[in-house]
Amino acid sequence: MTATAVQYKYVTLSHGRTRYIEAGTGYPVILIHGFPFHNSADSWLPNIDALATEFRVLAPDCMGWSPSDYFDQAYSFAYLVDFIREFQDAFDINSSHVVGTSMGGWIAGLLAYESPDRVEKCVQTGHNGIGARANPGMTNWKDESDEDIKKWLLACAKGANIDVDALIKDRLEKSHEPGRKEAFTKLAHHMGEGKTRERYDLNRRLPRVKVPTLYIWGRTDPSFNLAQVAKDLTPGSKLLVLQCGHNVTVEDPAGFNKATLEFLKS
Repeated sequence: MTATAVQYKYVTLSHGRTRYIEAGTGYPVILIHGFPFHNSADSWLPNIDALATEFRVLAPDCMGWSPSDYFDQAYSFAYLVDFIREFQDAFDINSSHVVGTSMGGWIAGLLAYESPDRVEKCVQTGHNGIGARANPGMTNWKDESDEDIKKWLLACAKGANIDVDALIKDRLEKSHEPGRKEAFTKLAHHMGEGKTRERYDLNRRLPRVKVPTLYIWGRTDPSFNLAQVAKDLTPGSKLLVLQCGHNVTVEDPAGFNKATLEFLKS
């Protein structure tokens, strides 16, 4: 497959400048990345080329993630779901496909429940938003090393037609801005706290979701026990199991891309 010309751009939203990747033309698909700090719009580089053959792909850094501007306040699901709506509004997008991985899948599920008119179809990879409980990995989040960020970016950018060294340099510089990681710690703690996660649990919401939904789960994902539960709770939904772990978009991009394209085009 010929590499698509991905473009890195910025759009100004209520909290400041948000970086995003854009590629392709046609009906819009918004990609929502996962937790933790090393994630960003760049996490979708293994998938953008394939999806952009059929759609206009827009992948933003979620509010709080480097190198976009951050918001120094304890916030989580409600803010991030509304962030996606504001991102749609910035491009006059009334409705789009929404694809989320891990934390992004949970956010996509909440958006489909809260604003079904804004979501044409929804794809979610494995996440802990069903029967949600406190997440110590978030409440006790520790600063990630430069090497962790570099390794993730190298894994995601493998084969992408971009300047990887410049990408890494920008991410590392932005990650060391004064106050940024302290702000991310607040976000992580709030998102991982038990009462917050219980409040935004998808269990009671999924039976009322009318948006066509595809779940893609890795068989060795620690949350795999939730895959069938999610499908059974969501009317008319589909479940695909891939032979990989949690990061399905990076671990099995070919399987993920093929299934997502077939679902969104059907």
